[in-house]
Order: sequence, then structure tokens, then C-alpha cells
Amino acid sequence: MKPPKAAPEVKLPWEISADEIAAILSGSHANPFAVLGVHQAGGTFITRCFLPGAEAVTAMTLDGTPIGELQPLHPDGLFGGEVSVTKLQPVRYRARRADAEWAVTDPYSFGPVLGPMDDYYARQGSHLRLFDKMGAHRIKHEGATGIHFAVWAPNAQRVSVVGDFNNWDGRRHVMRFRSDSGIWEIFAPDVPLGVPYKFEIRGHDGVLLPLKADPFARRSELRPKTASVTAAELLQDWQDEEHLKHWREADKRRQPISIYEVHAGSWQRRQDGSMLSWDELASSLIPYCVDMGFTHIEFLPITEHPYDPSWGYQTTGLYAPTARFGEPEGFARFVNGCHKVGIGVILDWVPAHFPTDEHGLGWFDGTALYEHEDPRKGFHPDWNTAIYNFGRTEVVSYLVNNALYWAEKFHLDGLRVDAVASMLYLDYSRKHGEWIPNEYGGNENLEAVRFLQNLNTRIYGEHPGVMTIAEESTSWPKVSQPVHEGGLGFGFKWNMGFMHDTLSYMSREPVHRKHHHNELTFGLLYAYSENFVLPLSHDEVVHGKGSLIAKMPGDDWQKFANLRAYYAFMWGYPGKKLLFMGQEFAQWAEWSENKSLDWNLLQYRMHEGMRRLVRDLNFTYRSKAALHARDCEGDGFEWLIADDYENSVFAWLRKAPGQKPIVVISNFTPVYRENYSIRLPSPGRWREILNTDADIYGGSGKGNGGRVQAVDAGGEISCSITLPPLATIMLEPEN
Repeated sequence: MKPPKAAPEVKLPWEISADEIAAILSGSHANPFAVLGVHQAGGTFITRCFLPGAEAVTAMTLDGTPIGELQPLHPDGLFGGEVSVTKLQPVRYRARRADAEWAVTDPYSFGPVLGPMDDYYARQGSHLRLFDKMGAHRIKHEGATGIHFAVWAPNAQRVSVVGDFNNWDGRRHVMRFRSDSGIWEIFAPDVPLGVPYKFEIRGHDGVLLPLKADPFARRSELRPKTASVTAAELLQDWQDEEHLKHWREADKRRQPISIYEVHAGSWQRRQDGSMLSWDELASSLIPYCVDMGFTHIEFLPITEHPYDPSWGYQTTGLYAPTARFGEPEGFARFVNGCHKVGIGVILDWVPAHFPTDEHGLGWFDGTALYEHEDPRKGFHPDWNTAIYNFGRTEVVSYLVNNALYWAEKFHLDGLRVDAVASMLYLDYSRKHGEWIPNEYGGNENLEAVRFLQNLNTRIYGEHPGVMTIAEESTSWPKVSQPVHEGGLGFGFKWNMGFMHDTLSYMSREPVHRKHHHNELTFGLLYAYSENFVLPLSHDEVVHGKGSLIAKMPGDDWQKFANLRAYYAFMWGYPGKKLLFMGQEFAQWAEWSENKSLDWNLLQYRMHEGMRRLVRDLNFTYRSKAALHARDCEGDGFEWLIADDYENSVFAWLRKAPGQKPIVVISNFTPVYRENYSIRLPSPGRWREILNTDADIYGGSGKGNGGRVQAVDAGGEISCSITLPPLATIMLEPEN
């Protein structure tokens, strides 16, 4: 007689295999949404949860009604059981152990937030509101409030969001993978605002990567900490419609634009040496710029960056205003305050490269995701940084969306795009054999060209009041010409040639300048090939170059006179103006990012005189249409004296239709010249509207007594004037 068969083991609906239990506990399960949360099992509904530290768990509805007592599946905190619900729905758990009780809303019981069209547009690269979808956003979803996290990591085996809310345990919030777009997402209920978080990523090879900050984070921790921070949607009572309307409707090429370039961390500091907040900066910097007559403030990058001496140019948080100056709302208030008094705000923007800090974008999902894998295309030898892969749709979309984000959310007036030359040339700073030619065998980075054209098309299409400015140091054609005409589409380009040539000339002893006369005349051969900004930027006063006043030759009096004459030469020259902070009052010391400007110098006559001159130059430039309305068009300029190299004298006419012309005359020697003859466009009295040698600027007080007389002598209209030493004067007809 055979022994009776053992009764088959009955598997309860909520039980799972040992392999799946092990995968959940180790955080290696490929799809925990298929196991955890509420599921239908035949005619019943069951739920499973992973709550480390719990000894007993009761399932509840979102309003707290108990719906089932769960059974332990593993002593490490895995539970399962039947729940008395009639449909798939979000649930909460009351977890207990001997010394504690706590409630947890189950993230795995919620459906996805993103939809198929998000996947489609993200993959296609045409999604123009990724900043509202990616990163971390507080939302209400299926009856609960929490944070929706989304990150692009198409080659990862597993991505989790970790933070204080889950004890940085990567097993607790494993994200849902959207295979159509490579995006991982999860709705994490009950996660508060203001908590740090990162992404824990297991690469395609199963290796756990260093924790990554959120590429779309809108707020970050203060360095040296590197986590992203959950943030509320930006709320700002904008009061700048009049300002925005003006720039939407204006032809920016014909507007006065005088830019004050500022490093926010060192313009001014507190008594203890710490950095000012945005609100503190607003209370002093905005009134200062109004008084000085600048039309715009351009900030060196204020996006999050780990290393102060990078000045922000090695950013790890392209969407987050740095925590150095407080919360993002503070920056929005600053911009609003600027706009209320008519000052625009331009942001230095760095889409060319990014640092290789382990919490940043480098090898984000274990592969070269944002950068090129081949270092001949993906590594920047000058800065030891990674170069964005402009041939990858998602990378281009990430950058374009970032530009749109700053324009929309923070009402920025412009983006100055850094290091454009390094983007355009595949062989930039590379020797033979260290770069890969394009498909036609050339050194042009065609992918970067298409990216820049796409960027400018999108920016000007979505935000016509915004201007883009290229820092481009080569002769690449049509940088500031429209895309439909074959250009890159920028509004303006930095005139690096003007900066280099004029500073070279001004640094020479006056006795030698006659041999280098063309350094000041050559620029007019190409002055209208682009829409130019004339930059005397931070790059000219760092790395041992000294300050602008220190570059000038001669004794102290001559140094100040040279710089005053040079500034007026530049403000009278065609092109928009840019001056780095501290140079408006001739700071002697080279700029340092770790301390305030030397404001104490303003107690001295020569420094205060320089400041007053820059102020008067700005207001003269703004009030005289002849000096700005044809900055970018050749019919606004006419040489009067271009070849007097023996005396190092230059003179020209600035003009605009229907406006009084302005004559600009520079004498770049310390020789005082009386009865100097100059041709003028019309007879009569001409008023001396500016003289850099005036006593109020620290000069010797030489000049023309405020007026000169032009006479018509046989068809030639000329004037005999006095040229002060090392000075620039401006004349305007009285009638």
C-alpha cells in the first residue's frame, strides 16, 4: 500500500518567489512596480510593501480607513496581504515596531505622471517645456500631494531617488522606466519641500555609480554639499510688463546698451567677508547701476557650481541659481527690481562644456550620455571638462530648454553664451591627430552649428524681447546674422578684436603709438560685419593681466589720463558697451573672486573722477541718439581724421537720421595741442559736451571753454580747436 501524497503547498496571492524577494531587498529588481503596491489577483486585490524596520503593517486608504492587516514576507521589512478595495488605488500603511509607529504612503500604488506624448516629444527633441516635466516638482496626483521625480538615464539598469525622506536608501523609491524615452519617473507622496535628494543609479553593467545630482534641479545645497533640493514652483509678483514690452518691440541694435559685468560674489561683501544675499545685492547694486547710467547688468554664471575659483563657468546645476546667495526666489526678486527701474539682466550661460565632478553629468548612467565617449570630441583640454554631445537630440533639448527656462521663469533679458569658438571648431586647442574631422573632412563642428541655430531660433521665437550674445573670438562668418540667411542667429557678438587691438595700443608708451596707429583704425574695416558688443571684461583683469589702470603706461597722472581717454574713445566708437566691475573707478588691484572690490578708493579724487566720467559717458551715450542708434550700421560713422599717426590723433563723426551729429576726437599723446585744425560737417558753434581732461574727472582742466566755432572757408568747413593732453573730447552742434 502506497503512502498518501503530501498535500500541495498553497501559495497565497500576495506571496512572491525567493528570487523576487532577494531582488527587492537588494534593490536590483528590474521592475518593482510589478511587485510592490496594489495589484488585482483573481477576484481580490492584494498589496505588498517594503518598509525596513517595520514589524507589523496595516494597510489604509489615503483618508486613513484600515483595509487590511499585512503579513510578513521577509523579516527585513517586506509585507503582503489582501486589502478590501474594489479597484486599483493608492494606499497608505501604518508601520509599527516596539518603539515606534509611523505612516507611509505607498509610491508604488500610484500610476505614472508622464504620458506617451511626453515620451514622443522628449525623444524627438521638440519638447519645449521639459523643465516643467523633468527634475522634481510638487504636484497633487491621484488624491495625494508629493514630489514627482523624473530623470533621463536610458542605459541604467535601475534608478532610485534617495534623500532624507527615505534615509538615502536606494531600495525605497526605485523609479519606473519609460522605455520609449529613456526617462525614469516616480511620484513620491508626502515628500516635503526643501529636502536634499540625489539619484542612485545602477549602470548598464550592474555597477552602482556615485550618487548624481538632478540635471533639472531648480535648487541645490550650498557647497561643499552637492545634493539637489526639492523646491516649490517659482512664485514672483512680476511688475515689469512695461520693461518687457519695450524690449519686445525695440530694435536692439538701435538701442543704447551699456552693460555692467558683475561677479555677484565679489562686487561687495559683508563686514565679515561673507557673500551678500540677492536682496542685499538688490539694495545696493541696483541703485548704483541706475546712478551710473548702465542699461544692463551681466552676471558671470550664477548657476550652481562647486568651485568658487571657476567663477561659475564650471556648472553642475544649469537650472539652479547658486545657493551662495540664497533661494531662487531671491534672484527673481532681484530681476524684478532691476526691471522696475529699467535695467536689464543678462546671464553668462555655459552650454559648451561641464565639469567632471562625480555628482554631475559625467557618465551619468554609466555611459557617455551628455558627453562624447571619444575624448577627441568629448574632453576639453583647456579646462579639463567634458564637452556636450551636440549631436544627441536629448542633450540639445536639455540645453535649449534651459535657455527657455531662464527667459520664462526669471524674465532674463539676455544670455551671453560663453566659449562659442570652442564649440564651433573640432580642433579648438587640439594638435594634429587629437581631433576628428567632420563628415566633409573639415574642422567645423556642424552639430554645434545646428545646436546654436536651433537655440537662437527657439529663443527669439518664444521670447522676442531676449537677446543672445556670442563670446566668439574668431572670424566665423555671420555669427549675428539670422539663421534663415545662413547665420548662427545671435543678436550680438563680442568684438574681441577691438578689445585686443585697443588694449595693445593703449599699453604702449605714447611716443611709440605713432608706429601702431592702425591698431585703432583697423577695427573699422570690420566694425559692421557683425552686431558688436565692445567688451572690457573680467578676462582682461585676471590671471596676472592686472587691472585696466595698471595696463596704462606712464606715471599715475598719465595712467588715469590714458584710461579716461580710452573709455571715451570706446563710448564714442560704434558698438554696444561692456565694462567689468571695479574698472569704472580704476581699481588698481587685479580682480579676485574671494573679496570685495576696493570701494575705499572712491575717497580719492582720481578714482572718483574716473567713476564720474564713466557715469557721464553712459548718460551721454544714452541721451545722444547719434552715439547709439547706428551702432551696428555703417552709415552712422564717418572718419574725420584717420591718418594723423604723427600726433596720434583720431577724429570721427557719429550720426543718425534726424539727430544732431557728434564729433569724437582723441589725442593719445601727453602733448597739449592748440590751434589743431579739424574738418567739421557744418559751420557754426559746436558745444563741447564731454572732455575727459576736465577737472571734475581728475584731469588738468584744459579744453575749449565749452565751445568751438566752425567756419566755411571756400567750401571747406573747419575748426581750430584745443586738444587736451591724453584726452578725448566730444562736440555737438548748438543748432
